[in-house]
Amino acid sequence: MLSMILAAVEPLAALGAAIGAGITAIGAGIGIGKIGSSAMEAIARQPEVSGNIRTSMIIVACLVEGVALFSIIVTALALFLQ
Repeated sequence: MLSMILAAVEPLAALGAAIGAGITAIGAGIGIGKIGSSAMEAIARQPEVSGNIRTSMIIVACLVEGVALFSIIVTALALFLQ
């Protein structure tokens, strides 16, 4: 009985992992797009502090990418370590 349930759940785990990875990629893309847009608006308003804005933008973009990478690793682990 348990082996039948596990056999039925295995394809759903792969589907869930694929959906999770896709949502993560979409979320990271939206987040980095908003960061870049806001940074460009801020630089246009105050060009004299463009260096500080650019540095902050790069740091925040790296944090967003780190979270996205962590999420994709978790979905890969959920897929391969069943």
